[in-house]
Amino acid sequence: MTADSTIESGDDLGLAAETTYCGLLEDIESYLEYQRDEGAVRLEVDRAVLEELAKEPEPEAEVEITVDATAIPDDFQTLEAVSAHISTCTNCELCKTRTSTVPGEGCGDGPDIMFVGEGPGAEEDVQGRPFVGKAGQLLTKMIEAMGYERSQLYIANVVKCRPPNNRKPVKEEMELCLPYLRQQIGLIKPKIIVGLGGTAMEGLLGHPVGITRMRGVWQDYEGIKLMPTFHPSYLLRDPSKKKEAWADLKLVLAELGKEPPARK
Repeated sequence: MTADSTIESGDDLGLAAETTYCGLLEDIESYLEYQRDEGAVRLEVDRAVLEELAKEPEPEAEVEITVDATAIPDDFQTLEAVSAHISTCTNCELCKTRTSTVPGEGCGDGPDIMFVGEGPGAEEDVQGRPFVGKAGQLLTKMIEAMGYERSQLYIANVVKCRPPNNRKPVKEEMELCLPYLRQQIGLIKPKIIVGLGGTAMEGLLGHPVGITRMRGVWQDYEGIKLMPTFHPSYLLRDPSKKKEAWADLKLVLAELGKEPPARK
């Protein structure tokens, strides 16, 4: 990534103190990383952008969630019971725009791997199944390259309904939906979880993450090894990152004592 403008000294930018200057650099770095994660390959930054970054951040606007509160039980005995409850959930605004709920699918009895993504897209909303669109087709190829079939693993998302226009689910939506995912993980008992993208990792770990920095580094989810990697939709936007994602998946296989099968 390149920028057409250079960063001058703190005095040239009119900053009052070195600490402010350092804070500006951190903000710029975060801004550039965000754009890179979104698939940008070139970014032009002008003086107005730099001045905007130097301002004190305004509080994030509150997203109003209309809750028809239906308590989520914490003692589901089966995945079918979780799915049934999800199908009637009206705990956030996403219930008003969904076509189908998308609880998850796959092997629910101790699979080697559970893949966790962000949320359903348009195709998933229609079919009620996770990862069936273009990103899902790529995920299927990744799974097959590892030597598995989709039915041998479990695939789910942080939120079970499609956010409008495929936007990132907001914090409140994730918090309201996460009890389902947590109980799914408890029932499935996967050997390893693979978090697909920053939003999935944020849901699993409970705080925002930078997936570019975290990918390939083992994390822990309640005693289960957790591998962060790029979301397949990001790999479609930036195919050059496929090598890094594949390296992450080979680490998963190595942890399971396996090697990828020979290519046909």
